[in-house]
Amino acid sequence: MKAAVWHGVKDVRVEDVELKPTKSNEVVVRVAYAGICGSDLHEYLEGPVFIPVDQPDELTGGQAPLTMGHEFSGVIEKVGPDVANFKVGDHVSINPTVTKGISSDDLDVYDGYSFIGLSTDGGFTSYVNVPEDNLYHLPEEFSLKLAATIEPTAVAVQAIKEADLRFGEKVVIFGAGPIGVLVAAAAKAAGATKIVAVDLSEVRLRKALEMGATDVINPSQVPDTIAAIKNIIPGGADASFEVAGVQPTFEQAIDATRPRGSVVIVSIFAKPISFNPMQLMNAGVKLTTTIAYSKETFQQTVALVSSGQINVEPVITDTISLDNVVSDGFESLTSDKSQAKILIDLNKN
Repeated sequence: MKAAVWHGVKDVRVEDVELKPTKSNEVVVRVAYAGICGSDLHEYLEGPVFIPVDQPDELTGGQAPLTMGHEFSGVIEKVGPDVANFKVGDHVSINPTVTKGISSDDLDVYDGYSFIGLSTDGGFTSYVNVPEDNLYHLPEEFSLKLAATIEPTAVAVQAIKEADLRFGEKVVIFGAGPIGVLVAAAAKAAGATKIVAVDLSEVRLRKALEMGATDVINPSQVPDTIAAIKNIIPGGADASFEVAGVQPTFEQAIDATRPRGSVVIVSIFAKPISFNPMQLMNAGVKLTTTIAYSKETFQQTVALVSSGQINVEPVITDTISLDNVVSDGFESLTSDKSQAKILIDLNKN
């Protein structure tokens, strides 16, 4: 079968691979759709970031070269003898996070984590082995195409939970890329009454409005970004989300938040930034971070997306074939700001 295999920076090859032997606690998933994540793009442009190169990953045993893809959905083709809660034909969403599983659910990921599709073979192919613990049932009538967006949506839902957002509160989102606009959708579902998206790209701001933002600000078109935010939200936001991953937006997120409000860092920073704690202390703002999501959050996201309470359809901007994953996927995401979530259609692979 064909697979998109990471060999190095700017070296993702569509090549023939063999499915590894299925373990007793695993199922074989016939992949329907797989999304290209910002993490995948980082691996393509500047990896390895998460991909193990020098030695096997301690949690998965995987090592480059490996098949990419951690945002995917599909149908179970085969079950191992120890699988108890899934059967052939079940439609499933995959939580790609692999952990030690010895801490409580809300702390588990912070005890060490890896990802199917980044630390071992993933979903940019026709068939993939997945442990039963990483599977979530989907309603059979629910679109497997939309289901491929559940994983990044879970990142957004976890961010909203970290902010302890309540009905009627007001938020600002710095960065209107795929995760940023999904944070807007999740904030809307959580009952936020003002959702301000901040980005330099007009096309991304339009997407934010489509996904649930009530207001948008382009810093290049206003003399003072913070003043513009506080004109919309007097006194500052109850919660701000940093989803751009650069120094200016980190500082602006603090300045845009009301005293005792929350700033949640959602983005993965490509390089260190400087930080003056006094800015935070003088503002009276609480700072927290989030990486991935808990199992509870993933299950909640499956329910929110499959029921339509979070509308993910607008985040999908293109569907491509596996053969064109580099040109129409990675390269397109690199050069075209209008692209948000590009899905690979594996149904005909």
